[in-house]
Amino acid sequence: MLPQLTDVQQAHQRIRSSIHETPVFTSATLDARTGGQVFFKCENFQKIGAFKIRGGCNTVFSLGEEEAARGVVTHSSGNHAAAVALAAKLRNIPARIVMPENSTEVKIAAVRGYGGEITFCASHPAAREETALRIVEETGAVLIPSYNDPRVICGQGTAALELMEQIGDLDIIMTPLGGGGLLSGTAIAAKGLDPGICVIGVEPEQVDDAYQSLKTGMIVTIDKPVSIAEGLLMPLREHTFPVIRKFVSEILLVSEEEIVEAMRFVYERMKMIIEPSSAVVPAAILSGKIDIKGKRVGAIISGGNVDMGVFFQWMHDKGNRIP
Repeated sequence: MLPQLTDVQQAHQRIRSSIHETPVFTSATLDARTGGQVFFKCENFQKIGAFKIRGGCNTVFSLGEEEAARGVVTHSSGNHAAAVALAAKLRNIPARIVMPENSTEVKIAAVRGYGGEITFCASHPAAREETALRIVEETGAVLIPSYNDPRVICGQGTAALELMEQIGDLDIIMTPLGGGGLLSGTAIAAKGLDPGICVIGVEPEQVDDAYQSLKTGMIVTIDKPVSIAEGLLMPLREHTFPVIRKFVSEILLVSEEEIVEAMRFVYERMKMIIEPSSAVVPAAILSGKIDIKGKRVGAIISGGNVDMGVFFQWMHDKGNRIP
């Protein structure tokens, strides 16, 4: 049985005192260019700098006392790792985090700052999973999936719940799409509140597994996916795909160049630094992949954690100047 709106609402009650109600920003320039109204739900201003804290908190806070006492473990190269570490800290339980050896220093520092005990492994997905399962066997800790879990999905859906409470009627709601946790939670919340709303996911052209999955009706995976939007490389799974098949109207694809151009636009016009994974949604709007003339559009900016040196290099390479 798929999660329901009531599950997302219960998740919101469970976590709301431990997270930020993030602001909603607009851009007059973007609205004038598109003829629509775009409302950005800015999860880059969330705790840990990303929406992932919502699912992390809901899952960790949902554990029984006996489970929680054993601690938690997860594997992630970034935002989910920080989310689980912080959620565990808030509950005062141990967090063991498996991170690939090529993780960025800024993300490693964040996990350690939140009290996570890091175990490094090889960079390929199989190594992460094997290492996490070994720690579970050794310690009895509870495994917290990064997205393929109803508790995680419902936690992520609270961002859309807040957005629709803050803004009111929307014609369209859009999110980035990787493994599908954010899009699934968004779809459950949005469709539960307004069955007529159009739910859209956006993913990189180079990692179009979800697009192919929706077209073929079965989960498609891509061998060795590569994109600047590194947070969107995971495939759909058994808990996310059924929700997306039922509730999502369309999946849009954007190029690597369009992603960087969207990051530049948001930086220059809205004065925000956002991750490439977040930028796929404004990229789809700016590049005309969707006609929003006369529409009210909710757009979830999923996070803002990016290495500043790398960010300015992207901007330099794109525009031959540092902004």
